[in-house]
Amino acid sequence: MKKVVKFGGSSLASARQFKKVGDIIRSDKARRFVVPSAPGKRSDKDEKATDLLYQCYDAAAEGRSYKKILEKIQERYMEIIDGLDLNLNLDHEFAAIEENFLNKAGRDYAASRGEYLNGIIMAEYLGYEFIDAAEVIFFNEDGTFETEATNKELGERLAHVDKAVIPGFYGAKHDGTIKTFSRGGSDVTGSIVAKAIHADMYENWTDVSGFLVADPRIIKNPEVIETITYRELRELAYMGASVLHEDAIFPVRKEGIPINIRNTNKPDDKGTLIVESTCRKPNYTITGIAGKRGFCSINIEKAMMNAEVGFGRKVLEVFEKYGISFEHIPSGIDTMTVFVHQSEFEEFEQSVIAGIHRAVEPDFVELESDLALIAVVGRGMKATRGTAGRIFSALAHSRVNVKMIDQGSSELNIIIGVKNADFETAIKAIYDIFIMTEA
Repeated sequence: MKKVVKFGGSSLASARQFKKVGDIIRSDKARRFVVPSAPGKRSDKDEKATDLLYQCYDAAAEGRSYKKILEKIQERYMEIIDGLDLNLNLDHEFAAIEENFLNKAGRDYAASRGEYLNGIIMAEYLGYEFIDAAEVIFFNEDGTFETEATNKELGERLAHVDKAVIPGFYGAKHDGTIKTFSRGGSDVTGSIVAKAIHADMYENWTDVSGFLVADPRIIKNPEVIETITYRELRELAYMGASVLHEDAIFPVRKEGIPINIRNTNKPDDKGTLIVESTCRKPNYTITGIAGKRGFCSINIEKAMMNAEVGFGRKVLEVFEKYGISFEHIPSGIDTMTVFVHQSEFEEFEQSVIAGIHRAVEPDFVELESDLALIAVVGRGMKATRGTAGRIFSALAHSRVNVKMIDQGSSELNIIIGVKNADFETAIKAIYDIFIMTEA
């Protein structure tokens, strides 16, 4: 059995955390391929290694004093090395980093060194082979990830390696220029490695015991989701629930490789298993609740709208003209409502209204601001009668006025629009009716 294990920045922030990670890896012989992040924060007042590297690079590239920041970074890594009692010297690596900073090698290069150095330490600590991600993960000249070339090179390289550490977050263009994924991109590296070696499991270790049913800032000690499908995860992630980098899903999904979100500080917790499909019955009717504030709605009314061919296209072309993407479009016979991000819309609101009048000659256009959207997601909803009724009953009981309802044909989710001020009240009401009463 082959497992790829990725550890986040909080899991590798100190020597003490490194030791926890080492114990986790050694406890399962299948954990043969390790993807480390850069050291994260050791406390709320601490700084991430990646942020320090950005600061150092910017200072060096702009001709400002950078030595103290570089020394601070060196001290951070030496603290980990000393704490692990390793016979490892990174002076040569830091000399090369300093030279490249002064030669303006780029902010991507700077950011990547956090994972690169941690990878060297991790390989030394475990006795695994170190493979520089720049040698096996490729980007095109325009900065897009090169899937096929990476999969081929990585697969061939790792086929002859029993155990290896591959730093997360970065790769290189064909001319050797370092290129990074977006922040949190070590998740993506883990997924790419899992696909290349046809892993049986991709374990993503972080500081939480999996995906939670609801935001812990709103619900105290929410339940952990034991099993979730990729489709459910996509719906929840889109509405703001985040433990995993969104792009990390696609490489393993194509291969049918499950992802297991685990907690480094609570290794006995099962975490959340993310799968393509499952026969496992969910513990509750719903899988999760997620939402975002900061939307507004544009309600368009016109008699016999439904008989006008191209009406919706003409309306949306107005939004497209001003670079505004829509979130949802609930409609009736004579009405069409477009939900958009308020921050994107405000600058162009009068131009959009004028454009709609010119495009479709509506009877009436009305705006409503300060709205929130909440997604109630669950594969169990399709087989359960009265789900929507229970949601709206709970909201009514909590005196929350529903501004919009939208349900996809898959019956996987129900989107509810409420006022920003009712956002947390609504989530609590939905959590109570489905989780607390079904527990």
